[in-house]
Amino acid sequence: MKKVLVLVLSVLICATGVFANGQSEASSDKPIVLKISNGVNELHPSYLAAVKFGEILDQKLPGKFDVQVYANAQLGDDVRATEATRMGNLEMVCTSSSPLVGLVSEFMVLDLPFLFPTSEDADKVLDGEVGAYLAKKLEAKDLKLLAYYENGFRQLTNSKREVQSPEDLAGLKIRTMENPIHLAAWKALGANPTPMPFSEVFTAMQQKTIDGQENPIPTIYLQKFYEVQGYTTLTGHVYGPHILLMNKKLFDSFTAEEQKIILDAAHESALFQRKTNRQMDVDYVQELRKEGMVVTELSPAQKKAFQDAVQPIYTQFEDKIGKDVITMIQDALK
Repeated sequence: MKKVLVLVLSVLICATGVFANGQSEASSDKPIVLKISNGVNELHPSYLAAVKFGEILDQKLPGKFDVQVYANAQLGDDVRATEATRMGNLEMVCTSSSPLVGLVSEFMVLDLPFLFPTSEDADKVLDGEVGAYLAKKLEAKDLKLLAYYENGFRQLTNSKREVQSPEDLAGLKIRTMENPIHLAAWKALGANPTPMPFSEVFTAMQQKTIDGQENPIPTIYLQKFYEVQGYTTLTGHVYGPHILLMNKKLFDSFTAEEQKIILDAAHESALFQRKTNRQMDVDYVQELRKEGMVVTELSPAQKKAFQDAVQPIYTQFEDKIGKDVITMIQDALK
């Protein structure tokens, strides 16, 4: 009888072990979830590019990853989502550069007004030595920079009057990000900069708490700011990237081959994103006009007046940014 009991127990133990091993293998075969936080809506090029990133990964590594893209700051605003990615509580984020300034001060260079003459100049710098230098700095902060997307050139809107010169900005309450360079630049231009979260901007303009704001054209159109603003001026005062980041420890956990595929997919999605963003930039200017907005294009002389007004900002912030980084960009643009 004892022999029978021992035999039955042995069979049960073996069966349990096989089941457990089977479960373990099955769970290891499950796709690795990559949640990507986005502050923009589902029509924005950065959201579309994050989706494209997932599609490319699935083509190259079928069933390996389950990429889930979240819009409208559902997983937190840029600051919170970036911190969550750092801490490993979130896999990925597509963010503006502003939340990175507190981690790597050199990222402040991307907030300098009129730094890049054209989008192609920005590509040259961010895809080159400077972009790699900034990306390397982030790795010590547990963030792996996969690609530079494009937020684009920021333009001015307001509900009061057409703006053709810095003098036209006098007294206007313009919403900005909580960013020292942006605040200093708008003060230098004669406006009254008013920092507030992006989620509050539409209501604040609707209630006349502020007179205007500044953002790239796709954001202005897709957020329907034309419903509460009458004037757009194509100042192009700051070029901003969107930056695709992954938790560094997570990235390091993949094989060298997988890492290369992830980086290649990110780069391919970035090319798609920039092309889409630039086309929207052109198309949506026309759409804003159709919606009744007065869209003002500045002449070179008019634009120079804005550039001259903010030139002291470079000297004011060069110690905080690092003069060497500013010089690296200026040399790359020559």
